[in-house]
Amino acid sequence: MVARPATAHAITADAVEFIRFCYARRRVGWPELYDEMCAVASRGLFRGWGPDELAGHGITFGLFEMAHLAITCTEIVDEDRARLKATLVGSSVASTRRSSPAVA
Repeated sequence: MVARPATAHAITADAVEFIRFCYARRRVGWPELYDEMCAVASRGLFRGWGPDELAGHGITFGLFEMAHLAITCTEIVDEDRARLKATLVGSSVASTRRSSPAVA
């Protein structure tokens, strides 16, 4: 049995933007998001980048990297959704306060 060296799983800020771009195009969860990411990469729809350029930023589509990519995508999407929800709740509370009549 041959030991494999540990691969670095760091992704760049540009890779995070790629994930957000793909999620914005098609708001789906994993594994459908993976399909969208593959389609975007194969067509170069994000900054003209294909799989090779994305690999340079930490996004790879291989079978051995898929579990890490799934976790990374899920974390990014979950964080963005939580941030959006907090923003919406905050703006809803603020508008309710402005529209509520003052109680004396």
